[in-house]
Amino acid sequence: MKEKGDFMRIGIIVLGMALFSGTSVSAQDAVKSTQKDQTKIDVTVYNNNLGLIKDTRRIALPSGEGELRFMDVASYIMPVTVHVKSLSNPEAFQVMEQNYEYDLMNYGKLLDKYVGRKIKLIDWNQFQDRKEIVEAALISNNDNNPVFKIDNEIYLGHPGYKVLPELPENLIAKPTLMWLYANEADEPHEIEVSYLTNNISWAADYVFVLNQEDTGGDLSGWVTIDNKSGAAYENAKLKLVAGEVQRVQAPMGRMNYKLGMAMMAEAKAPQFAEEGFFEYHIYDLQRKTTIKDKQTKQISLLEAAGIKAEKELLVYGVQSFFTQYYRPQNPKQPVSVYVKFKNSEENHLGMPLPAGVLRLYKEDSQKSLQFAGEDRIEHTPKDEEVKVKVGEAFDVVAERRQTDFKQLTTQLYETAWEVTLRNHKEEDIVVGIIEPLYGNWQVVERSHAFQKLDAWTIRFDVPVLKDEEVKVAYRIRVGLE
Repeated sequence: MKEKGDFMRIGIIVLGMALFSGTSVSAQDAVKSTQKDQTKIDVTVYNNNLGLIKDTRRIALPSGEGELRFMDVASYIMPVTVHVKSLSNPEAFQVMEQNYEYDLMNYGKLLDKYVGRKIKLIDWNQFQDRKEIVEAALISNNDNNPVFKIDNEIYLGHPGYKVLPELPENLIAKPTLMWLYANEADEPHEIEVSYLTNNISWAADYVFVLNQEDTGGDLSGWVTIDNKSGAAYENAKLKLVAGEVQRVQAPMGRMNYKLGMAMMAEAKAPQFAEEGFFEYHIYDLQRKTTIKDKQTKQISLLEAAGIKAEKELLVYGVQSFFTQYYRPQNPKQPVSVYVKFKNSEENHLGMPLPAGVLRLYKEDSQKSLQFAGEDRIEHTPKDEEVKVKVGEAFDVVAERRQTDFKQLTTQLYETAWEVTLRNHKEEDIVVGIIEPLYGNWQVVERSHAFQKLDAWTIRFDVPVLKDEEVKVAYRIRVGLE
């Protein structure tokens, strides 16, 4: 049985050599550059699943015209975005033609190339303890289901290894940029290749720990880079761009260059330098980092303590309430809980905050941190307000009742309302009632003062003592335009 084990190992080695050797004689003659030639790599990641890669390599090229195969590029590269130049001697290096080769070899494609040709099938005869070699003509390989002709008989599949006489042309092991170049320099070139790639993205996540009085807390921010671009970037200079970068959508039917979660968290520290760029913001990591393929990496973005914050309890109405009969089966309305704070230097912040998810935590009576809710924030410039909805109040009840409805004319309505607020908490609270209006409106009667937020929104801020009930009554006339 030793011969059988040796045979199986040899078969595996032969298959591995077939998968990872050169593709043709012409490919062997070309100059090949791999990641080992790399002297510098810059990675800029955008919010919208896009990355800009600048790959600089030191490459020695023969004088005259030749072929350069630039390997170890992203599998999701956008070939039309490739730009190549010599940094060391730009006048002596010229690219005359570029090809992007992405027809990667695999089991099915290797067999597809041999349809209509003869191959060998090698199997182990366990009864006679020896290998058997059969010569077969591969008739078809649809859906990786090979059909063979052996001695004028048709076999739907056959056991054993499939052995090819040689590696077919036009298949490669890795995505490769191929250039026809002209070189007039004797010294190696520092060649910079830049391109855009899909399937690399980043997002921001924030943790806000609220104090016991709900008046402030501490904020930490993390960025998460998700790399599925098909390439690894070692010791890369990393930049993140926050903002909505316009991209042209590819028309239907255009070729997709796709070629068919580890979590790493890095130490907390103020590691990113922020700066404005065009109409966006760049976050520049102040050290190099390695981003592996199919890896999710987290890096600390910010730490801020002692932030002043405010909790709000809000009840929202609906515009249609004021021009129709309101007969709800359940008069209770949700009392939404919001937390807001200002992104300013005076509030220990002031750095533009990229869009992301903010999660709120608070300690319970036993000093154990508990999750209190989450919401998504938009890109927030400095000195602007961050406001997140974290849930709905349990111990505050709001009930809405329409006490009167009149249609004064075909375009004029008058409705009267009573909103009852009950506070079952251990402390006094203030509840905001926000009513969105439209048309020509007028508050005819009211039991409490209100403020006009904008042309079509009013707000009542109603104090409610603990274990008390307050009724807010008002009459509104709305004229449709």
